[in-house]
Amino acid sequence: MDISLFGKTINLPSDVLAAWIFTGIIGIVLVVYIWKKKKLPVIWEYMRTTNHRKIGTLYILFGFIFFLRAGLDALFIRSQLALPNNDFWVFQSQKYSEVFTTHGTMMIFFAATPMLLGLMNIAVPLQIGARDLAYPFLNAVGFWLFFAGGMLFNLAFFLNKAPAIGWTGYAPLTGPTHTPGVNTDYYVFGVQISGLGTILTALNMMVTIIRHRAPGMKLTRMPLFTWASLITSFLILVAFTVLAIALYLLMFDRLFGTNFFTTNGGNPVYWQHLFWIFGHPEVYILALPAFGIFSDVISTFSKKRLFGYPAMVISIVMIGFLSFMVWAHHMFTVGLGPMANTFFAITTMTIAVPTGVKIFNWLFTIRGGVIHFSTAMLFALGFIPSFVMGGVTGVMLSVSAADFQFHDSYFVVAHFHYVILASTILGIFSALYYWYPKITGYALDEKLGKWHFWLFLIGFHLTFFPLHIAGLQGMPRRVFTYDPGEGLTAINFIATIGAFTMGISILCLFWNLFKTHRKAEKVGNDPWDGRTLEWYVASPAPEHTFDPMPIVEDIDPLWVAKRQNRPMRTTDHHRIAPLSKSSILPFVMAMCLFLLAFTMIYHLYWVSAIAGIGVLACMVIRSLTDERKSFYRSINWL
Repeated sequence: MDISLFGKTINLPSDVLAAWIFTGIIGIVLVVYIWKKKKLPVIWEYMRTTNHRKIGTLYILFGFIFFLRAGLDALFIRSQLALPNNDFWVFQSQKYSEVFTTHGTMMIFFAATPMLLGLMNIAVPLQIGARDLAYPFLNAVGFWLFFAGGMLFNLAFFLNKAPAIGWTGYAPLTGPTHTPGVNTDYYVFGVQISGLGTILTALNMMVTIIRHRAPGMKLTRMPLFTWASLITSFLILVAFTVLAIALYLLMFDRLFGTNFFTTNGGNPVYWQHLFWIFGHPEVYILALPAFGIFSDVISTFSKKRLFGYPAMVISIVMIGFLSFMVWAHHMFTVGLGPMANTFFAITTMTIAVPTGVKIFNWLFTIRGGVIHFSTAMLFALGFIPSFVMGGVTGVMLSVSAADFQFHDSYFVVAHFHYVILASTILGIFSALYYWYPKITGYALDEKLGKWHFWLFLIGFHLTFFPLHIAGLQGMPRRVFTYDPGEGLTAINFIATIGAFTMGISILCLFWNLFKTHRKAEKVGNDPWDGRTLEWYVASPAPEHTFDPMPIVEDIDPLWVAKRQNRPMRTTDHHRIAPLSKSSILPFVMAMCLFLLAFTMIYHLYWVSAIAGIGVLACMVIRSLTDERKSFYRSINWL
């Protein structure tokens, strides 16, 4: 669509125009709501907060917004593929490449990972008896960097500059020769800024778990979600650093004429190695926290201690270790040779063993338990068979000879979604229903929750199970059409029905959230008869928790105290808690990096230099600020 503005003609596709109109309407509604309800002080408070629960809430909020955007892209994809030779709206050819690039990138980097980091922020300190993360200021910096990167990546679509390179960004397609515009630069800088925030949050989580546990909480007494968060943080530290290096080199290829990943002196396969050294640990960065969530949920709603706790911990550690030894199974068809293919086929099969251990331990935890079929428990139970199906197809893909047939087909798409969606998204939903009282003080409606669960699970299997068959029949991924004679019409139409069923389930979640907050019925500290320390504090969790500090004497300390009909033992002698003091500096620092990246994309290097000076100035101001002094003076330490 051509639009005349100030004497210039601007070509704006109808989907971009619709997005501007929709966003404008939503923006006006939000402004009116904020003004009428006098919410500006709340927004200002959250912009400056360094408290772990509030930052976790922000992670979940914006991660969920990006999840909705990525889910809408998925519905566009399925609408285009519902029928052969279809012409749905504008989503053909280049536009189709843009929409599946945005869908994958948003889901992985700006939806699933941030929502899991938000859950870690909220639950881990409460589970280990910490009053906040070790570095509250750094926690805020990590979130606002994610926010800045996500906004930069989304801005590309609104400027009709969305990248069309797939979420993997394979070279040489991402090089200046094949994608000379600025579209790919939004991908490079958006993911890079967000990834830096993720690395900082992982470092913070590691230090918190290692150094700020309650008295008596040995490593062998930590909840499984905390264990999963610790190993996930180690994976993030290594994997996202490798991704940052790869994006940094790609930035130099695109902006400054180097040849790291080009065919002129470099090698495109280098990108594949670097990306998948990040990419396969990323699968477990998404899955391990979900494993921890399911472990805690299944134990709580089975009224039983988790079966085989030591084996579960060892399996998490083994999965983390082996995840760095399987990356080249994504590259069986590259031509690495039979020895390399055989090695990575064996390691890929091996990683299924500790995963299988966890499946059996969950089943034995349920066996003989007094099961309460809450919504959180239903998502956990729905996960087990769904994830096993994804694991089985993963073992099929680990056979390098067979992978030559499966590679780049819809069989891989189906496998990937059975692994990631079945673990990560079901895990996030389970955690949302489980920990919502700790976030808001309210419990979500169980009846609506069950509607959400069943519609989502049915839609999930209806969407992705048929895609295995489509892949085996030869349907390649990343194509926007197919012919009627290929025998794929029924499969794709059923998959489209399933995708819209999942979309309807999200509407049930929205109604549940609205109904819950309209009723505003507070729940107590322990609505689920929980086993771990987060159920010891008030709901929602206050900013100052664990005063006095509980002493942990068991894997399930609260459960044991309740069964023995006694209060938990407490102490005033413990490690000094981190000081959470509000500051606008993290937000300002992230906005300076946003400006730096945006101007780098358009080669406005003098503005980039000013923005870089702004980031440096924020660091200097932070270095000269020590909020601990006033605290130490108040207790006569200075």
